Amino acid sequence: MTAPASTPLTDLTGTWTLDPAHTRIGFAARHAMVTTVRGQFTGVQGTLELDGANPTASTANVTIETATFDSGTPDRDGHVKSADLLDVEQFPTITFVSTGAKTGSDEDSYVLTGDLTIRGVTRPVELAITFEGSSKDPFGNIRAGFTGATSISRKDFGITFNAVLETGGVLISDKIKIELDVSAIKSV
Repeated sequence: MTAPASTPLTDLTGTWTLDPAHTRIGFAARHAMVTTVRGQFTGVQGTLELDGANPTASTANVTIETATFDSGTPDRDGHVKSADLLDVEQFPTITFVSTGAKTGSDEDSYVLTGDLTIRGVTRPVELAITFEGSSKDPFGNIRAGFTGATSISRKDFGITFNAVLETGGVLISDKIKIELDVSAIKSV
């Protein structure tokens, strides 16, 4: 079976809206220094302004509702949402606003720079992004897919809670990997 033909990114100029039902923005963190825990946010909104003639001029603006955090374990989710970590009562959103882009190692990869705000603290980040292709869905929507990842220090965003283990390690790693799997629908 062959993959369907995809429109090149250079032909996809316009405004795109993230489809929250088919977009995953998640994280991976080390737990007790021996395993990796993953979770995701189900409340995601955002727009992409793609410039096909100059893809590095494209922009992204994304908002994540922190209260929608889900790792599949209610007790852990409650702790992550508490004032110890995300403090969703005081900081209901995480935002990313792009500030630039450059080409990556191949024709479908880019490095998107931008300002990430978590718990009211804004830091610059670089996201490695790959254009995964585009197609028309059965409902007539033109869709584009992107994957991406970056790593951050949670302490850089004021998330300092931790517990020292008897073995000398810590309960939660400082390094957090952010993982993106985005489906966007062309709106203009």
